[in-house]
Amino acid sequence: MTFSSPVDAATAYRAISSRDPRYDGRLYVGVVSTGIYCRPSCPARTPRPENCTYFTAAAAAVAAGFRACRRCRPDALPGSRDWDVRSDLAARALRGIAAGVVDTSGVRGLADAVHVSERHLHRVLVEQVGATPVQLARTRRAQLARMLLDQTTLSMADIAFAAGFSSIRQFNEVMREQFGAAPSTLRRAPRSARDEAEDRVPPSGATVTLRLRCTEPFDAVSWWDHVAHRAVPGLELAKRNGAARRGGLGGLGGLGGLDGLGGADSADGLGRVDSPDGLGRGATLSVRRLVRAPGGPVEVEVTLAADRTPGAVPVRLTLTSLGDLSATVARVRRWLDLDADPQAIDEALSADLALAPLVRARPGLRVAGTVDPFELAVKAVLGQQVSLGGARTLAARLVAAWGEPGFGGLALFPTPERLAEVGPDGLRTIGLTGGRAATLHHVATAVASGLVLRPEADRAEARTALLAIPGIGPWTADYIALRALGDPDVFPAGDLVLRRAIGALDGSRTVDQASATRRATAWQPWRGYGAQHLWSAVAAGAIVTPPARRPTPGPTREEMP
Repeated sequence: MTFSSPVDAATAYRAISSRDPRYDGRLYVGVVSTGIYCRPSCPARTPRPENCTYFTAAAAAVAAGFRACRRCRPDALPGSRDWDVRSDLAARALRGIAAGVVDTSGVRGLADAVHVSERHLHRVLVEQVGATPVQLARTRRAQLARMLLDQTTLSMADIAFAAGFSSIRQFNEVMREQFGAAPSTLRRAPRSARDEAEDRVPPSGATVTLRLRCTEPFDAVSWWDHVAHRAVPGLELAKRNGAARRGGLGGLGGLGGLDGLGGADSADGLGRVDSPDGLGRGATLSVRRLVRAPGGPVEVEVTLAADRTPGAVPVRLTLTSLGDLSATVARVRRWLDLDADPQAIDEALSADLALAPLVRARPGLRVAGTVDPFELAVKAVLGQQVSLGGARTLAARLVAAWGEPGFGGLALFPTPERLAEVGPDGLRTIGLTGGRAATLHHVATAVASGLVLRPEADRAEARTALLAIPGIGPWTADYIALRALGDPDVFPAGDLVLRRAIGALDGSRTVDQASATRRATAWQPWRGYGAQHLWSAVAAGAIVTPPARRPTPGPTREEMP
């Protein structure tokens, strides 16, 4: 259930009375008699109904005068994708705050990003969430600081800076407000109260290792397979059991859609990786790449080991500046889809009896996002009407020609300004057709000129702007909405593989777009996860579809200017 304000008190009290973990991260209970707020599954004695006040955000509980419970640690929960389903002002603002817009641009910058005044933004968030933009951003900083206190040996000054606080004084004041104790006291908490701190990792220069929270189950193998299939040489490096794995084009999903996209999920099996059924003892999967940040490149390495701590994914960040840590963590969480609620998603999709076996086969399947929305859009264009190998070659050439050298043998993806400057004639030198080079140049120019492809974007406006670009059709626009804008309810009905898979599920031939759209309606608001299950099942051979015809170079009819 997705709660809205005001929270239904009867439903909320049943959740905390039964200590239902399904509501963790989506509901917080403030206990008037103690002044603390908890997660619904808190093991403490259930408070009386008249002593309970309910919130949909931790910041709202803090704004009402409650501090976080030290027993159930509601501040350590992963986020919620409930707000990602919505496209209204409050939801867009919350996604922007989570992405760090207030930290980098202030409340005025956030208001400008969502095209309203600061006063109107303030009013809407207080009415619908129970906290102001400043309070929401402050709670986000405090939660990151608490994670750094628990998991690292960084100094208090470094933690304050990394979490986005402007001064040590502000850091101390906010931590007392949020947790009822000074930061130094929280770090010195009794061992029984800080199990996470047993293996604090000391920083090595600017390298910090963190365990990013998620809700189990987490299908690590499927996520890694998706990324490894699409790893661009020179940009990303995926390894399994210590052996380098060269993949195809980064960021692509299904193919065969009306945009002519090629990728590893195609029915012809291009670039398919035979992944293990699960992570056996000693098995380790990892992905390493660079992320662009204001202070300089950040090297990100995600490690998915068989013995990882449940409910957390280890990530190593090598930063040029500690001030980039907060924004980088937010982008990595999106990339890994760590805020997904797999129980709610799997339950909704399993209501479709034909889809249910696929969901049971991959519990906790995630929809991989991206650390760079522009990069994903460019890769989608490069992959149109070519094979996976061809798309990888084009992407590698583009990175080699106009990317920025980084470190560790990796480069940063070119900026939209750089590719706009290169022009269509220059882009053709890497082997692109004239039409594809023009499309790529149009995309780069649009983003450089202000087209927003970040989570806080107005999805309808972004889609309209994308479709106005020659060479961009509904499939590509939907795919960017799913992976870059974080819309979990997007279903690219034009995708040929999806339509063939739906036909196979129902014991028929390939269905048309209208039929595919109607079939997926039952999966709302998680149609994007339904699409991911179908793509993954086809790639693994669990759904057998007719062989796809080899794509013909050049734009499809619907993309012709």
